[in-house]
Amino acid sequence: MEKLSGLRCVVRSRFFPSRFLGGECYKNSVIIGFGGNVGETKKRFERVLLRLKKDKRFFVKESSVLLKNAAFGFVEQSDFLNAVVWVKSSLSAAKILSITANLEIRFGRKRSFKNAPRTLDLDLLYFSKRVRKSARLVLPHPGVSLRPSVFVPLGEMWLDGKMWRTITKKVI
Repeated sequence: MEKLSGLRCVVRSRFFPSRFLGGECYKNSVIIGFGGNVGETKKRFERVLLRLKKDKRFFVKESSVLLKNAAFGFVEQSDFLNAVVWVKSSLSAAKILSITANLEIRFGRKRSFKNAPRTLDLDLLYFSKRVRKSARLVLPHPGVSLRPSVFVPLGEMWLDGKMWRTITKKVI
């Protein structure tokens, strides 16, 4: 139970959690991790999700609940809100990484130091069944199995097992 000690509570909002039908015409399943602890994080997450929903390059399949949890790394900062969002897209992982980096900047992200407080952090956690290791992108994201802020919202979304089969090679 030590791993889960930083969890504070589950938060719900207008779009977290949500589930949408469709998106079969897109070839890739992508799981994006949302994080932030500066300003009105819940509203910011909702605005980012709406932006993804309006973007024809993506189909939002599902979003998890929001999870409030303690910061890690640099712990002298406010608690974080985290969520995961499952989208479908025919874009490459590199292109989606570029889009999410631009969204972070648009929503006020400033990179000052590792694990610093931030308005928005978008991580590509999974990209279909692909494994990749480059200087810019590691898939699956190395923090998936280590951070309750990721694996708890993912577990909440995986109850029916359908998403799991579309993004990983095997169920662990």
